[in-house]
Amino acid sequence: MTTRTTTTTTAPAPAPAPAPDTTDTESAATATATPGTAAAETEPTAAQAGGGAGAGGRRSRRAPRARRRGLAPGKRLPASRLIGPALFFALWAVASAAGQLDPGAIPAPWTVLKTTGHLWTDGTLPTDVLTSLERAGYGFAFGLTAGVLLALASGLSRVGEALIDGTVQLNRAIPTLGLIPLFILWLGIGETFKIAIIAIVVYIPIYLNLHSALSGIDHRFVELAEVQGLSRLRFIREIVIPGALPGFFVGLRLGVTGSWLSLVVLEQINATSGLGYMMFQAQNYGRTDIILVGLLIYGIFGLVSDSAVRLVERKVLSWRRTLSS
Repeated sequence: MTTRTTTTTTAPAPAPAPAPDTTDTESAATATATPGTAAAETEPTAAQAGGGAGAGGRRSRRAPRARRRGLAPGKRLPASRLIGPALFFALWAVASAAGQLDPGAIPAPWTVLKTTGHLWTDGTLPTDVLTSLERAGYGFAFGLTAGVLLALASGLSRVGEALIDGTVQLNRAIPTLGLIPLFILWLGIGETFKIAIIAIVVYIPIYLNLHSALSGIDHRFVELAEVQGLSRLRFIREIVIPGALPGFFVGLRLGVTGSWLSLVVLEQINATSGLGYMMFQAQNYGRTDIILVGLLIYGIFGLVSDSAVRLVERKVLSWRRTLSS
C-alpha cells in the first residue's frame, strides 16, 4: 500500500535515499499507473463482442455467435414436380379401394389404365393422339411466330407500339372461344379455323410478357449502348435479347398450356379424330373412363411441355442467380 501511495501522489520527490529493493515497487507502479491501458490492450475482442472489461479489470467471456437463418428455399428436390401428381393418384387409388368413390362417376385408376390399354391396342388412341399433337403443333408455331414479331415491333418502336399494342389489347379483351362462329364462317369448318384459334390463344400471352420485358429494360443500358457506340443490331443482340428472355419464357409457358386448353374445345366441333373427339363420343355413351383417359393425356402433355420449356429456360438463363436456381 505504501508503494501504491508513493506512485500516485503528485508531490515533489524527497531527497535521494538508498532504496532497498525496487522490483516490487516497479511492478506495482506499472499495474497501478496503467490499469485501463492494460485492459484495453489485452481485451479488444471482448469489448467488440459487447462484454467490456469490468471494474476490477476482469476479462469478460465472449458472447456466443447467433446462427443465421437461411432465407433461400434450399436445394431443389429430385423430381419435385412429380410429387404432387403422385400424391393425387395415391389418394385417388385409396379412395377407390375403400369404396368412397362411385365407379360410374369416377372409375378407379386401374380401370382407367385398363381402358387406356384397350384403346391403344385397337389403334384408336394412337391416331387421336397424333391428330391432337399435329393441331396443337401447327397452332403453337403460328402463335409463337406472331407473338414474337408483334412484341418486337411494338416494344422497340413507338410507331409500332401505337399501331399494334392497342389492337392486341382489344383482342385480349374479346373471349377467344367466342370467335369460333365467326372463324367458321370465314375459314370453313375444317382444320384451318381450329389452327387459327389455337394460334390466337398462344400469341396473346407471348406478346404480353415479351412486350412487358422489352418495355422494362432499364434505360441506363440504352444510354450505355449509345456511349459505347453500339449498332442497332448489336444493341438488340447484347442488351435487348438477354434482358427480355425471362419474360419471353414466362409467356412461352403460358402459350404452351393455352394450346392444350383450347384444343379440348376445338376438337369437339366437327372433328372426326383427336382426343377431344374421343371424349365427345364417350360422353354420348356414358363412358367416364374414356373421358378420364383423354383428360389425363391432356394433363400429361401439358406437364411434359411445361417441363421442357423450364429445362430450356434453365439452360439458356444459367447465368442468372435466382431463388429457383
